[in-house]
Amino acid sequence: MALGRGGTVGALPLLPRRLAATRAAAGAQPCGSVVRVPWALRLRLQRGAQRRRRGQGEAAAAAAQPGKLLLRSRRPELSQPRWQTVGRWERPQLVSAGWKHRKACGDYFQLEPSQEAAPALQAPPPDAGQGPSFAEMGLQPALLAGLEGLSIGRPTAVQRLAVPALRRGRSALCAAETGSGKTLAYLLPLLDGLLSRPEGPAAEAAGPASPRGLVVLPSRELAAQVGAVAAALCRPAGLHVRGLTGGGAAGGLRRQLRAPPPGAAVLLGTPGALREALRRRFLALGRLRWMVLDEADTLMDDSFTEPLEEILAHAPLAAGAPGPAGPEEARTQVVVVGATFPAGLSQTLGKFTDVGRFVTLTTQSLHRLPPHVQQKFVRLKGRDKLPELLQLLKERPASSGAVLIFCNSASTVNWLGYILDDHKIKHLRLQGQMSAAARAGIFASFQKGDVSVLVCTDLASRGLDTSGVQLVVNYDFPDTLQDYLHRVGRVGRVGSKAPGAVVSFVTHRWDVDLVRKIETAARKRTGLPGMDSSINKPPPKGV
Repeated sequence: MALGRGGTVGALPLLPRRLAATRAAAGAQPCGSVVRVPWALRLRLQRGAQRRRRGQGEAAAAAAQPGKLLLRSRRPELSQPRWQTVGRWERPQLVSAGWKHRKACGDYFQLEPSQEAAPALQAPPPDAGQGPSFAEMGLQPALLAGLEGLSIGRPTAVQRLAVPALRRGRSALCAAETGSGKTLAYLLPLLDGLLSRPEGPAAEAAGPASPRGLVVLPSRELAAQVGAVAAALCRPAGLHVRGLTGGGAAGGLRRQLRAPPPGAAVLLGTPGALREALRRRFLALGRLRWMVLDEADTLMDDSFTEPLEEILAHAPLAAGAPGPAGPEEARTQVVVVGATFPAGLSQTLGKFTDVGRFVTLTTQSLHRLPPHVQQKFVRLKGRDKLPELLQLLKERPASSGAVLIFCNSASTVNWLGYILDDHKIKHLRLQGQMSAAARAGIFASFQKGDVSVLVCTDLASRGLDTSGVQLVVNYDFPDTLQDYLHRVGRVGRVGSKAPGAVVSFVTHRWDVDLVRKIETAARKRTGLPGMDSSINKPPPKGV
């Protein structure tokens, strides 16, 4: 039988020679026989070839056509313009695809900003109008006066979503991107509830402190920051706020709880300090009407799980016995807040309250890369990270805003601090192994602008207001995608003067795995993978 040009018979392509030889060796057919390709397989091969040609054509067009880019690569053929779309099931050609090879060192790519303002500040869709203002939400006049004192005019997206829902008294999981205004989103409706249902102050002269509102936070720095906002809101209303943090003797806890004025309505504290106060009976939660778990993913860390469960056990969370009108609502409204929610959250809460009654409040930008922040990823050898960082800091103008440098361990923070000292670069250090006395005031000094460089662990990546920061450097690439989102959320926040930028040093093979997921999500304009299940997954029955 004569073969046509290109190895075809009757316009049907032959299988590759290697496959034909394999079939012959297996005894399927004699060597040299003609094998016809099934029509369905031939169609799939043709479509695959078409997709490859289309991808190559788009890459060439992207390299040749000027315009704004979504992703800028060192290799222009791998850059992606904004107009180019990648289908949900397509596999985009990644810059980081070969980054596990040692020859990839020196390569980089950069995610370019696609909008100027943070998503939280964008106006609602046209069909939704401008959305309710704070006054139209029905908040108490004293809270509106407090907002005016904080120079806060219009609500952000998460505040428009959460404030009306939480004013109805339902317990909720509130998830929104970092820097979107979640603190006011839960403080406003819960303080409004205290003002609309006033109670006389508890007699605390000899007995334990009995707050009506409790906010549990993972760090003393975050407790101080949220406490300052809460105090400013409560001042016109005559409510008192108190903070409780550990790190000292039991006498220190007693002094914090009994500091004047007496009868504080709202208490903010860290898990360890709250547990110790409950054990020593300095604190009672019998009058509690609402509880907030802020930065839930950090509170669910192994170091906080036991004290958190002990706090939940003391709070009146369980619903009462069913009555003629149906099951009674729980006395305490619980609000769980975070930019990411960990696995196991529902199981922990389910031990103390009915998680099925919770409503879930999420913003559209949740778990997505911030579209207004420039993000650069640089593949480096470990020994090249320090020279790259020093060059970055020395070339940066002094007037270009504050810098956060993230490390994955306290020892790296200390070591890098010594190196910066040698190079006469003024900086501060913040990590969890510092004593309470050493940590006191460090972040406050950084916020005031006394020093413009802070070397820190992920202690500074959760919840803290870093509106003055314009550059984040991931000296060590974060261990998880959740940690990356929290770190990148230190820039481009509500209240920031400029969107800022993030530079990440990628050194290890496991770093590359995370970078590939980030690059794929950026090219497809989707959320980061593996982060929705813990919010949407219902708690297991019987928990």
